[in-house]
Amino acid sequence: MIVEKNVSIRLQDGTELKANVFRPEGGAPVPVLMTHGPYGKDLHFEDGFKPQWDELKRLYPGLDTEGSSGRHLRWEVADPERWVPWGYALVVVDSRGAGESPGKLWVWSPQETRDYAECIEWAGTQPWCSGKVGLLGISYYAMNQWQVAALRPPHLAAICPWEGASDLYRDASHHGGIFGNFFFEFWFPKQILSVQNGHTASPFVDRETEMQMTGELLSREQVEANRVDVIEEFRSHPFEDDWYHARTARLADIEVPLLSAGNWGGMGLHLRGNVEGFLGAGSRQKWLQMHGGTHWESFYLPQYVQMQKRFFDHFLKGEANGWDTQPPVLLEVRHPDHFEPRAEHEWPLARTQWTPLYLDAEALTLSADPVSTESQTTYPAPGRGVEFTSAPMAVASEFTGPVSLVLWVRATSTDMDLFVTLRAYAPDGQEVLFRGATDPQVPVAQGWLRVSHRRTDPARSRPGRPFHTHTEGEPMVPGTDYRVEVEIWPTSIVLPAGYRLAVRVDAQDFEREGATGPRKGSGPFLHTDRSDRPASIFHGENTLLTGGRYDSHLLLPLVPAMRRASDGAEDVATAVRQGYVGRHPERPDSMDALEAGALDDVHDENQGRIKLGLQGPSRAAYRPRSTA
Repeated sequence: MIVEKNVSIRLQDGTELKANVFRPEGGAPVPVLMTHGPYGKDLHFEDGFKPQWDELKRLYPGLDTEGSSGRHLRWEVADPERWVPWGYALVVVDSRGAGESPGKLWVWSPQETRDYAECIEWAGTQPWCSGKVGLLGISYYAMNQWQVAALRPPHLAAICPWEGASDLYRDASHHGGIFGNFFFEFWFPKQILSVQNGHTASPFVDRETEMQMTGELLSREQVEANRVDVIEEFRSHPFEDDWYHARTARLADIEVPLLSAGNWGGMGLHLRGNVEGFLGAGSRQKWLQMHGGTHWESFYLPQYVQMQKRFFDHFLKGEANGWDTQPPVLLEVRHPDHFEPRAEHEWPLARTQWTPLYLDAEALTLSADPVSTESQTTYPAPGRGVEFTSAPMAVASEFTGPVSLVLWVRATSTDMDLFVTLRAYAPDGQEVLFRGATDPQVPVAQGWLRVSHRRTDPARSRPGRPFHTHTEGEPMVPGTDYRVEVEIWPTSIVLPAGYRLAVRVDAQDFEREGATGPRKGSGPFLHTDRSDRPASIFHGENTLLTGGRYDSHLLLPLVPAMRRASDGAEDVATAVRQGYVGRHPERPDSMDALEAGALDDVHDENQGRIKLGLQGPSRAAYRPRSTA
């Protein structure tokens, strides 16, 4: 493998970005996989993110011993020692103002996106490149894939945004209109400013050279003048405006093939964006893959690396490996104790039966039938709110897709923040928890809404996924009733018989009862900015109204039971040809299972409503109401 450090990429304005290039010996042209961003191309994964490295090593001990020494591993970037022998070149670029690249550091800016497009064109015209460039990376290195792909650089041939938000406002900075400051106040100084170009006090050094990795050192005043504070930018743009439009991709302009990989446990960042990016992209050939686990593990685990390889082998090398014939949606459906791989043909699933559970404020229950008696429940703001719980599931029930919560609300203040959490409980009362992207124990799903941001766009809203405009605030009149619909981020859960579902509404970030430590169920995605939630506007008493004319309800994507195409098959090979067969109860040993084909769309027509204990006859199909 040829390794070239600090290769110069000269941009049209004369700025020279620095890149590390890893390519096969021999000089034959090969496709390129590129990342471009501010995390420092010379910062080793273990040096910058030791706890995450240790956990990944525990899950995958062969990370740096089986097929790779791990010498060139970087946070959220592909491993050159694995990809170069497969006939790829990897180009890892320090974005403008980061690491070895001089200039003004301005994350997610239009300038940074234009720089990325120029880097793609530079790589695509190198003599060692076949002319095809793909993008592969996690998080920041996924988010900016959406941005640059919408610019359509000619040599870009395919993208794989792995856990990467596509809507900077809704997916990242303002959940339901509420500023999610806490994560960025940690992330910006630790992961961005620590490796800013010219930084003399960076705590990190390049393992290879044992020297600083931040280029020509500058004075403190010069370094501070050479960056834009993204937190202050977020704070000064509380609505979706032209500033956000310039930093959020026009998804319909994306034409290249894409594989969007999301994490069910990525609530607060990325999860929504991978789904919405898949749906909105103009690409004719696109796939959505959904998994669980930590934010970083799946990207590096062998079965997922093989999936990435099959995708790029097909679109960058032209290999007829069958990738393009598999179903476009590859799910790992969550059960309380394992994942079930399954292929589907669309998202949301066409056979979804949109099923409401109605809130009862007097009994604090969720009911399959409308509640006739009006009632209300009040809780302090800020503070813990109330939880509504269903009867036990009479049969195993799957909920996979987007979720929403319609609420009638009233407040003594002029605004109200709704923090909504979807939870599940085993028959013994223990909560069903999952290893989340950035929290060891997360609930089933979460959603948020600032009531003054309640206006939706009917043309862009769908069942279970209201689309809030977030363009202006409409204050509440104290004591007045309002009907709102809260978007709860996509989820997947199969609840066995006897399990209960619950929805919780708080006036603060969700915390599990009795939780200790820095992660209490919402990870680092907290909303603690006092200027965004001033007491004069948000403190008071919040009231939820249910029953009668108050049709407060949880709208769930009930997925009917299906007969597997493999039923009655004589052998596994026949089952694979006919449909989907899983390999492992928790994680597939091979992604072949996800790529084998679709299930027959045959289901039990009697599964049209959630079976909760004793019930009456099934009701007519759910019909949504528009939200004013």
